[in-house]
Amino acid sequence: MKPDMFENPVRILVGLGFPTEVRSVMDAYRHLVEWPISLRDGPHSVALKACGAALRGEIEAETARGLFAAFAEKHDLLAPETDPVTATYPRWSRDPHVS
Repeated sequence: MKPDMFENPVRILVGLGFPTEVRSVMDAYRHLVEWPISLRDGPHSVALKACGAALRGEIEAETARGLFAAFAEKHDLLAPETDPVTATYPRWSRDPHVS
C-alpha cells in the first residue's frame, strides 16, 4: 500500500450531494484546496496543514485522515453509510407489483 493511502476511505458528499470516497492524503488535500476561500475556518486550516505534513512524510497518513474526517463532519460532508446489498438493487426489483 502507498504511504499516503488511508486504511479506510472517508466517504463525503460532493457537488449536489453525490457520495465519493477520499482514499488518500492527496485526495483529501485536493478537496481541501478546492474548498471555497470564504468558507475556510480553523478545522479546514488544521486538516490542510496535516495533509501537507503527511505528504512530506512528517506525520502518518492516518493522522491526516482523522483530521480530514473531523473537518468533513463539522461541515456535514460525511456521507451516510449504505448497505452494499440494498444499494446494488434497483427500486423496481423490490416492487412486488413488477414481475
